[in-house]
Amino acid sequence: MNIKKLLPILFLLISCTFYAQGERFREKKEQIRTMKVAFLTTELDLSPSEAEKFWPLYNAFDDKQFELRHLKMKAYINRIDDGSLDKMSEKDANAFLNQMESTEEELFLLRKKFVSNLKGILPSVKIIKLRKSEEDFNRKLLQQYRDRGPRK
Repeated sequence: MNIKKLLPILFLLISCTFYAQGERFREKKEQIRTMKVAFLTTELDLSPSEAEKFWPLYNAFDDKQFELRHLKMKAYINRIDDGSLDKMSEKDANAFLNQMESTEEELFLLRKKFVSNLKGILPSVKIIKLRKSEEDFNRKLLQQYRDRGPRK
């Protein structure tokens, strides 16, 4: 499997683990968001006027993306993990697959709209750097998670 496809899935799974922990999760999410903002700010080297327009747009996109991934995908993961997958009829599996594809398409369309909106704010090179920087940040976050090792 391509690493670019694996990273969002791993990030989703890590995030789902945090989701179940309530207040601690909110603190962790805010800590990650702060780290991400610092990382992207450094990587993108935004001018003050670019930053003023970029951050509200990015934060709205990031919140919606989070909502789609964590609310809908969490429901999918719970359904798969509850042991009913092996007992699922072909008809139910097909409907479930369609729901998953629909969510993935929503995520794609959300990103597409976001990039379209960014074109009026940032040069194309910075939009490409943003995508690369997000992937680099996710990789860095996963590496930090791995380096911590299992908690006891």
